[in-house]
Amino acid sequence: MAALILLGLGTCDSCRKARTTLAKSGHDVEFRDVRAAPLESAEIDRLLEHIGPELVNRRSTTWRQLPPDEQAEFDTPKGRKGLLAKHSALMKRPVILDGEKVLAGWKPEEMASLSG
Repeated sequence: MAALILLGLGTCDSCRKARTTLAKSGHDVEFRDVRAAPLESAEIDRLLEHIGPELVNRRSTTWRQLPPDEQAEFDTPKGRKGLLAKHSALMKRPVILDGEKVLAGWKPEEMASLSG
C-alpha cells in the first residue's frame, strides 16, 4: 500500500484525528505541515482543480480575520490561488492525497473511502 500524503497543520485537531485513524487502519501516512512547507503553485493548482472553491475554508478564523478586500479575492480562481499561497491556514483540512485521489476534510465519507 502506497503512503498517503496528508496536508494540514500540526496544530489542527482534524489533521491529528485523521493521522491517528489512518495509521491505526494500517495506512502509511506522510504528514506535511503547510505552514512549515508551504504549497507550491502547481500543488495549489492541482488541489483547486480537484476540490474547487471549497478548498478555501471560509468558516475558519483565518478567513474571518482577513480584511474585506482580501476576502473579495475569493471571487476568482486566480484570487483563490493567491489567497491560498499567502495564507496556508485557509486551506480546508486535512487534504489527503491517495495516488490520483484528492480528498478535503475529515468526514465519514472521506474516512470510508480510505478504509484499509
